[in-house]
Amino acid sequence: MNSLILVNRQNPYTMSIRQDLAPVFPAFAHILLEREAVNALSRLMEKLGCWRDIVPVSGWRSFTDQRKIYLDSLRDNGREFTRQFVALPGHSEHQTGLAIDLGLRGASVDFIRPDFPYEGICQRFRELAPAYGFIERYPAGKEHVTGIAHEPWHFRYVGAPHAESMAQQGLCLEEYLA
Repeated sequence: MNSLILVNRQNPYTMSIRQDLAPVFPAFAHILLEREAVNALSRLMEKLGCWRDIVPVSGWRSFTDQRKIYLDSLRDNGREFTRQFVALPGHSEHQTGLAIDLGLRGASVDFIRPDFPYEGICQRFRELAPAYGFIERYPAGKEHVTGIAHEPWHFRYVGAPHAESMAQQGLCLEEYLA
C-alpha cells in the first residue's frame, strides 16, 4: 500500500479493485478502509473512547459508487456545490481506501458534509490524528492547492511519520509531496 498516493483533479486513481479492505468497526461493517488504516483508526478511536460520539460516514468507494454520488449531487445540489465538495469519479481519494469521512453523531448525519466541529471530541480526534497517521485532508486556506473546499470531516491516512510532519509544518498532501 502506498499511503502517500496523490489523488486529485490532476491525478486520477487507476486501480480498479482493492484487495485489502476491512470494516472500520463492527457496527459499521459496510464502511471499509485499507486494513492498515482501519487498525490506526481503531487505535485512535479507542484511545479517545469516541465510537459512540463520532461515526464513520463514508470510507472506500468504487468508481461506480463515486459516479452515482457525483451525479446525484449534480442533480440535487447543482454544479457549483458538487464541484466544491464531490470529487469526479476516478479522482476521489475514497477510491483508494485511505480516506474516511467522519461525523459527530446526531439525529441525522449529512452524507456529503457531515458535522465535525473544531471543539469537543471532534477537535480532540483532530489533534491526535497525526500521531495515528491521519491528516485533515482539505484544511481551510488550502483550497487553491487541493482544488477542494474546506472539509473538516475528511481524513486521509498517510502514515504516522508523514502525518506528524505535515501537521507540524502546516502542509497539505500536495505541498508535502512537492
